[in-house]
Amino acid sequence: MQTFSIDRAIEMSNDNAIILFDGACTLCNTSVQFVLQRDTKAYFYFASLQSNIGKELLSQYGLTHDLSSIVLIEQEQAFFQSTAVLRIAKQLDGVWPVFYNFILIPPFFRDSVYTWIAKNRYQWFGRNKDICNFSTIHAQNRILS
Repeated sequence: MQTFSIDRAIEMSNDNAIILFDGACTLCNTSVQFVLQRDTKAYFYFASLQSNIGKELLSQYGLTHDLSSIVLIEQEQAFFQSTAVLRIAKQLDGVWPVFYNFILIPPFFRDSVYTWIAKNRYQWFGRNKDICNFSTIHAQNRILS
């Protein structure tokens, strides 16, 4: 894990993006692993919403500490819910960028599906006992604390 100041993390978002995720959520952790495997350009860095840097970034962007949404910080802007997911897909290797076309669907519809999944994620996928436990060195170098 890399330790970053809030200013360094925000500056980093000009060239890279930071994904804030619920570190206690099995679905969220699996999603981070999914992104890591498909982000060969190392565009994304990660921080759990529960971490100090995650809390500081939320505060910096005037966002509440809401564990039900993924947050993407890219070019000093914060995106959340379905918009964050689609912007992430746009940067991945393989066929995943095609899913960015769903951005044309109004956010009300996209976010209602996102919210439904987010509300049920612990019931369907469970909770992690260890927050953001990433074992590979490659993954650890992309986790901010």
